[in-house]
Amino acid sequence: MSKLFLVPTPIGNLEDMTFRAISVLKEVDLILAEDTRTSGKLLKHYQITIPMQSHHMHNEHKTVNTIVRRLQSGETIALISDAGTPAISDPGFLLTRACIENNIQVECLPGATAFVPALVNSGLPNDKFVFEGFLPVKKGRQTRLKILTEESRTMIFYESPHKLLKTLGNFAEYFGEDRLVSVSRELSKLHEETVRGTVKEVLTHFENKPPKGEIVIVLGGKK
Repeated sequence: MSKLFLVPTPIGNLEDMTFRAISVLKEVDLILAEDTRTSGKLLKHYQITIPMQSHHMHNEHKTVNTIVRRLQSGETIALISDAGTPAISDPGFLLTRACIENNIQVECLPGATAFVPALVNSGLPNDKFVFEGFLPVKKGRQTRLKILTEESRTMIFYESPHKLLKTLGNFAEYFGEDRLVSVSRELSKLHEETVRGTVKEVLTHFENKPPKGEIVIVLGGKK
């Protein structure tokens, strides 16, 4: 029976790949990969030889219909991103929606997602939280930040290392220098680091020690 599998991949440490994820990737007819070069290294490590096809934010609008037709013909297809769970700040939503609209089975395997360990080890309340992903780079950024000033739940953001200082500066301006924040980078990798404190303290830390690697910011909500 045709089915689309959404398969999480490790965010750093290859040992975080699940047995089930490996099994599914070895049995499907096709693997859709955000970057076939990056995913090729992962598949080679686990001796997975299934054909790959590129599926990323720049071509997913054009390829969705073709993929749906392949699924309707009886194929099973897996979607993976470079790291983490597909559709979480990565391609996946458009294809998932198209499959559901066409009555094609969709199954998402549990697995690695960067914001979960960042939230849990932040020390900030995690009974209620909101995932914001990447803030708008220019248009809409100020509007979004103004809206979030009233947010009482813990907030989670993804950020690139070269924009971290700007974002923390925005947080100081909109939420106040004393708002608690936790910044995790390189999760599950050799140089994993989490810096906790007030926005001012964490901003000062990274001004003196320029950040590298993938970053998750966890910000306390309004009290």
